[in-house]
Amino acid sequence: MIKRLFDIPDYQNSNFPKQDSLCGKLNGNWKCHSTSEFISLSQKLSAGLMSLGLRKDDKATIISANRPEWNIADMGMMQIGVVNVPVYTTLSEKDLIFILNDCQAKILFAGDKLLYEKISKIKSDIPSLTDIFTFDQIAGAQHWTDLLKDFSGDEQKRFESIRDSILPGDLATILYTSGTTGQPKGVMLSHNNIVSNVLASKDLCPVDERHKALSFLPLCHSYERMLTYLYMYRGVSIYYAESMEKIADNLKEIKPEVFSTVPRLLEKVYDKIVEKGKDLTGLKKILFFWALNLGLRYELNKRNGFWYEFQLGLANKIIFSKWREALGSKVKVIVSGGAALQPRLARVFWAAKIHVLEGYGLTETSPVVCVNNLEPNGTKFGTVGPPISGVEVKIAEDGEILCKGPNIMLGYYKRPDLTEQVIKDGWFHTGDIGIIEENRFLKITDRKKEIFKTSGGKFIAPQALENKFKESIFIEQIMVIGENQKFPAALVVPSFAQLKRWCEESGLDTSSNETMISHSEVVSLFRKEIEKLNESFGRTEQVKKIRLLPREWTIDSGELTATLKLKRKVIAENNSALISSIYDQS
Repeated sequence: MIKRLFDIPDYQNSNFPKQDSLCGKLNGNWKCHSTSEFISLSQKLSAGLMSLGLRKDDKATIISANRPEWNIADMGMMQIGVVNVPVYTTLSEKDLIFILNDCQAKILFAGDKLLYEKISKIKSDIPSLTDIFTFDQIAGAQHWTDLLKDFSGDEQKRFESIRDSILPGDLATILYTSGTTGQPKGVMLSHNNIVSNVLASKDLCPVDERHKALSFLPLCHSYERMLTYLYMYRGVSIYYAESMEKIADNLKEIKPEVFSTVPRLLEKVYDKIVEKGKDLTGLKKILFFWALNLGLRYELNKRNGFWYEFQLGLANKIIFSKWREALGSKVKVIVSGGAALQPRLARVFWAAKIHVLEGYGLTETSPVVCVNNLEPNGTKFGTVGPPISGVEVKIAEDGEILCKGPNIMLGYYKRPDLTEQVIKDGWFHTGDIGIIEENRFLKITDRKKEIFKTSGGKFIAPQALENKFKESIFIEQIMVIGENQKFPAALVVPSFAQLKRWCEESGLDTSSNETMISHSEVVSLFRKEIEKLNESFGRTEQVKKIRLLPREWTIDSGELTATLKLKRKVIAENNSALISSIYDQS
């Protein structure tokens, strides 16, 4: 039984050694590392780190896109007790300086030339940082292979002694949460925190040593990282996508059985499929939308009856088979997390024999708390599934979700005050609001800190509204506002590709985003979309006014976190005049 994260590659090697354990694209070709090569390189890296003088509890950082070198560095650090502190490639210089100084990182691995230059620029602001190594070959930089060393007899014994001394409860990694407000917080996770999550999820994982996974969500996020360890444990071959832009190509090349994603990417896949359907003509178009509407009515366990299932069988042969082909033809399951998944998307993908399993967790919970699964009575649309084995979930009096289990973090690094605020009597306070349905399935209804009250005293849960409004193909992003105001309103970023098409069909000027959103016809279009979707909510919850914005909110603009959550305060400040115009006229 594995007890520490670095036990996992050895477990794989003993049970199902792979020739393609870890794979990445190099000069246009897939380069794969076998399980034994992965273990050997990790140990050689450990030897190199020891020769630099790194010791147990020292901190090292990785800033890189997903690639096999990431995993090699990760294992090389952890098996000598060096704490891995990975960071997002998109972080600002200010956040990087704060994190690297806060953890006192001694060495850093940078993925490519741009990241190397980004770190080199701020190195003088980080006194503890002695060495930077790169994964790409870069002139003048130390390459990661320069660290690879063979152990001498005495060094081998010292390595094995250090490795054996590392306990399951020891600190393995610090993950800094980007947060929607304030400075990043370092979440301390032990080997046991993450291993417990792997072992609790292993029987829910419908893939094994016969299968492949495509990975593209950042490895520095607890979600993709835990899944990577789970894939290793189950013997799944891991292939890293070249880039977000190449995901579609990589899916067709690799033909994976599993991948993980965030709802926004699934929404974009769905919207693209629907757009292609609109371009069809005649009988093909009729059949496409017949199948689509059938899929949107899908119920689990054949609850729609024989006639529906008969039609669905036909739809799968003539329409949905093409959806599966677009995802590589072999996808058994897609794991979705990080934000709320629209139930209609889960329904239509399940109808197409693509099982989208929505889960829930936080960095502080290593991360999985609940997940829908393929076990009997394991899934309910609109929920994040039942708790995983060993994890308890309960709802506090104010509706907050509390959880307890071996997956709960050790605490926030250097911040016992913040730790005490969220862990009370062993229960972690998630900050999310939810309910438990059928005494089993957890449903998230909102984020505690984001719920606000109007001047009339009515509570508004913005996430529920926002998730519903994003069902419109014309809405790319939306933020509901209205704290201490008479009514809820919203800032809306249109899906400009969809809007441009609509404007062209309507004979309107499409020369710029600003021009498009200024048309009265466009404003009217969005009002009608909001009015239609408002019908799902009570009168006091409904959005009364909107303002259209000419550009998307991005990580680079500081309006989204690294996990694509809205930084509400920043967005509100950036659009203060626009927000004032909504309520000044009311």
